Amino acid sequence: MPRFERIISSKMASRSEQMQDSRGHGDKLSRTQEKAIAALLSTRTIGEAAKTCGVNDATMWRWLQIPDFQAAYRAARRQVVERAVSELQAACGEAVETLKRNLHCENAAVEIRAAQIILEQAIKGVELMDLQERIQRLEELLTDTEQKRGKRWA
Repeated sequence: MPRFERIISSKMASRSEQMQDSRGHGDKLSRTQEKAIAALLSTRTIGEAAKTCGVNDATMWRWLQIPDFQAAYRAARRQVVERAVSELQAACGEAVETLKRNLHCENAAVEIRAAQIILEQAIKGVELMDLQERIQRLEELLTDTEQKRGKRWA
């Protein structure tokens, strides 16, 4: 089982245990549904996931239409992606060093490609920071506008 699947399966299992311990009115997912989410994350198809957690395909499809199940599945997928992004970020320093090393490797094609990647990523970084600043300014303007409207109505 790949590492990310083990992480998610263990998180889902611990969440299932917590839910089972606190089961009562208002709990949203059954233990089998929690297993289904873990199976959806670790198999290739919905049919395989259904078989893995011991339900039929129709049940799995029906669960995928339930808003609480969708939300839990989406949250679990997000955890997988966030973990993957964290691992990529941890490798960034090494990747940059590799690119820098290849700027002077005496193979013109490799040097050009390394330079291109460095420049493209630097430009993307600046663009993202600019967008972040613009979004922050827009959010501040929106907050100010909402506060002014609130004072008029008070």
